[in-house]
Amino acid sequence: MAITAQMVKELREKTGAGMMDCKKALTETNGDMEKAIDFLREKGIAKAAKKGDRIAAEGLTSIVVEGNQAVILEVNSETDFVAKNEGFQVLVKELAAHLLANKPASVEAALEQTMENGTQVAEHINAAIAKIGEKLTLRRFEVVSKTDADAFGAYLHMGGRIGVLTVLEGSTDEAAAKDVAMHIAAIKPLYISRDEVTPEEIEREREVLTQQALNEGKPEKIVAKMVEGRLGKYFEDICVLDQTFVKNPDQKVGQFVAATGGKLTSFVRFEVGEGIEKRQDNFAEEVMSQVKKD
Repeated sequence: MAITAQMVKELREKTGAGMMDCKKALTETNGDMEKAIDFLREKGIAKAAKKGDRIAAEGLTSIVVEGNQAVILEVNSETDFVAKNEGFQVLVKELAAHLLANKPASVEAALEQTMENGTQVAEHINAAIAKIGEKLTLRRFEVVSKTDADAFGAYLHMGGRIGVLTVLEGSTDEAAAKDVAMHIAAIKPLYISRDEVTPEEIEREREVLTQQALNEGKPEKIVAKMVEGRLGKYFEDICVLDQTFVKNPDQKVGQFVAATGGKLTSFVRFEVGEGIEKRQDNFAEEVMSQVKKD
């Protein structure tokens, strides 16, 4: 029977296998969905799908710089043990090389692309899942460009637990760019400068600070002045150029950057698992519970 794109899509959603594998399975089983699932399981290709509902909140960030191009990415695993696995680390390097060379527009687009070895990216990840035995995901990435007159700052903290990539425009001081990346890894700012903070966000913060001051019993005539002072502290919390530099408490990051003759034009900060709801199980308790069962 004719194998339709809808049938391939349905099998892919049920098994997590690659598009070509799904098409082949349906062809081999004459379009029988259940037999196609069994076909993929027998080949070991559908092993990844069983892990689809697990939470992958561990893993690594990585940065690769090649000339005026760089990529920062996060690849997740279920446990920190696998993040230290050589096979997992090789997968991260392979994905980084592919992303840098092909510059896909999104993770979804990346998964559909073909790697240098002729395998689809999604299938390559599924093969690693089958081998390693944990759910693995390419969560996010950014490809960043610069000119010969600029500098990349690449910094990985705790072996890749946090990754930061900065660009200093108009400066070739890579050490300074890396120092700024290190600061961003530690302090976690949201913006480069207060110019990037939207008027809506500033007004919302102003309203909160005003109400706080009034609740403290401050006289209305001095509240506005107090609020503007507190807004300055708010900008210091979220804007990197306003922050006290971690390597020199007597200097603001903005002053440090200005001294290089350059300008901080972008930064990307990835922290493994941020925003992902992690399992709350205590691993030691889990092991002990298994021991008791045995």
